[in-house]
Amino acid sequence: MADGWSPLVVTLYRGGIGLFFIIAWLVLRPCNSGLRHWRLWLWSMIAGIGVAGNFTFYFLSIAEGSIAVAVTLMYCASVFVYLVSFVLKLERPTARKWLAIVMVLMGVVLLTRIYEAEASGVTLIGVGAGLLAGLSYAVFIFGFKYAAPHGSPQAILSIAFAVLVVILTSLGDVEQTVDVLSSPSWLLFVVLGVLGGGLSFILYIIGLNSTTPTLASVVAMVEPVTAALFGVVVLNESLTSLQFIGMGLILITVTALSTKSKVRWG
Repeated sequence: MADGWSPLVVTLYRGGIGLFFIIAWLVLRPCNSGLRHWRLWLWSMIAGIGVAGNFTFYFLSIAEGSIAVAVTLMYCASVFVYLVSFVLKLERPTARKWLAIVMVLMGVVLLTRIYEAEASGVTLIGVGAGLLAGLSYAVFIFGFKYAAPHGSPQAILSIAFAVLVVILTSLGDVEQTVDVLSSPSWLLFVVLGVLGGGLSFILYIIGLNSTTPTLASVVAMVEPVTAALFGVVVLNESLTSLQFIGMGLILITVTALSTKSKVRWG
């Protein structure tokens, strides 16, 4: 994006290359795919809308702020899952859960420094995009959850990523999308697609099937921390002590919420 590539184009290549890997996974493991079930297609397409929004808003949030802020705001997806679960009566609202949600919101305020927008370096668009990335991820979680009983993870992800590619192809800049193929940046797009769109999702699903939801929730807490450190060390981004406190509030509270939630993958 620093070279002028739009978030939509970056997202399209991340999802498109990821789709190639996931289809390969489906071809190698075709058993019990569930591709004949219409419910699998319906919920997988909803998951695809969610992952398309998640990828796009995440990169937009990075462009308008920083990696640390973007990834931590996206991690608020668990809060959106809780709120939707309250509405659908999948979770029973309690004082402890509402307190946890309030603590996350306090963490968001400290992390984004919206009380001093000029000094924070994070725009309102960046904050909004980060929260929308989290909301979109919650849509993906619910889509995946309700599709899972009808087929295999590789079938669900194949449909979801195909929907992502269709949506972003229709919204993106066609000329810029084609220009990537002959630009010096093409290798970065490949690396992003392989690690951020293909292998990461495959390994994550395999990991979820091989461990407990509680352990998976705790391990997932590592992602915002490593992303923040990457931004600070490699990209020379900076965080104040209050921002670190805000990040800690979000990560600890969300992890605690995730370990208690009844809403599980698969």
